[in-house]
Amino acid sequence: MTDDGPRSGLYAVSSALLAMSRHLEVRDVLKTIVASARELLDAEYAALGVPDDHGGFAQFVVDGVSDEQWKAIGPLPRQHGILAAMLHEPRPQRLADVRNDPRFEGYPAAHPDMSDFLGLPIRDGEETIGALFLANKRRTTDANGERIPCPDGTCGFTEADENLLGILAQHAAIALTNARLYERSRELTIAEERSRLAHELHDAVSQKLFSLRLTAQAATALVDRDPSRAKSELQQVAGLAAEAADELRAAVVELRPAALDEDGLVATLRTQSQVLDRAHAAHVTFECGGVRALPASQEEAMLRVAQEALHNALRHADAEHVELALNKRGPGAVLRITDDGIGFEPRAVRRAGRHLGLVSMRDRASGVGGRLTVESEPGKGTTIEMEVPGG
Repeated sequence: MTDDGPRSGLYAVSSALLAMSRHLEVRDVLKTIVASARELLDAEYAALGVPDDHGGFAQFVVDGVSDEQWKAIGPLPRQHGILAAMLHEPRPQRLADVRNDPRFEGYPAAHPDMSDFLGLPIRDGEETIGALFLANKRRTTDANGERIPCPDGTCGFTEADENLLGILAQHAAIALTNARLYERSRELTIAEERSRLAHELHDAVSQKLFSLRLTAQAATALVDRDPSRAKSELQQVAGLAAEAADELRAAVVELRPAALDEDGLVATLRTQSQVLDRAHAAHVTFECGGVRALPASQEEAMLRVAQEALHNALRHADAEHVELALNKRGPGAVLRITDDGIGFEPRAVRRAGRHLGLVSMRDRASGVGGRLTVESEPGKGTTIEMEVPGG
């Protein structure tokens, strides 16, 4: 990293801190911390480990190592040697050559060779919540850009680097703690949603089954004295059974965890739209244009908003057509859910205290740096649009 004075250093630190603050998912925060530290101190390698309670690491993120190298290295490291020192001692570890340290226990066969080393714990009060370390300062390179080892075993990392990494670690602790709190809050929100859906499923299906039982009893009583009416009642039984199955199927779709990690937002929205189209009388369509992967928190927020809007359109709006569209907008994306249902007056809904999930949807959008707009009018359907900024 070139040194253009305090202004350049301040800009670099500011950029790193802003990058950390943009993410809410723990995994995203860890990756950003590691990448920011490596770039800020111009190191060849960087890593961050979050300890578990069993002598290992719950999470371990690296930067500067290819996916192929990482797979070849093998299982996550244990808390021993230098890693243990960073987790159990509050002071930084700055070494001219980690391989000469008595605590060094060797590298796995596929592990890249590291010499000069800088590491320190990430602490939240008295608790050590992670260990951050850098290796191989890129202070000197040859004509091909390859790093030249420090002469005479001197460490490439300076005291100024140590202080800078200390500042970054303090803010990393805040970012990581906030991300953990966010994930806990999200888990509670998901639990509340599941509870709501469970009550909804119980109420809807119970009503259908109650009606089905009464209609079946009426048909039984009419079989001998009025076969024609009995046949009509039995046809109604079949219809009620189909409606109960539709209610069950739709609720199960909402309760099922979204496979965002495996399938991504686009595939998940497409699948849910197809299932809802089959389960409801309304025609549900989905189209997508040019959207790439978004940060995990933004994808989940978009999915939840889509589910809430679809729920309103299919259960309350009496819509015949529901259109779901996801399109690229700048570095981010915009999600639009449009229905031709009965619509409503947004201001009247707010005054009456009936939000149709609008408060929850707005909170989800703002929680990931996005915005939500709602357009509706009695008799003219509803359009809900959510925009997110991307990564």
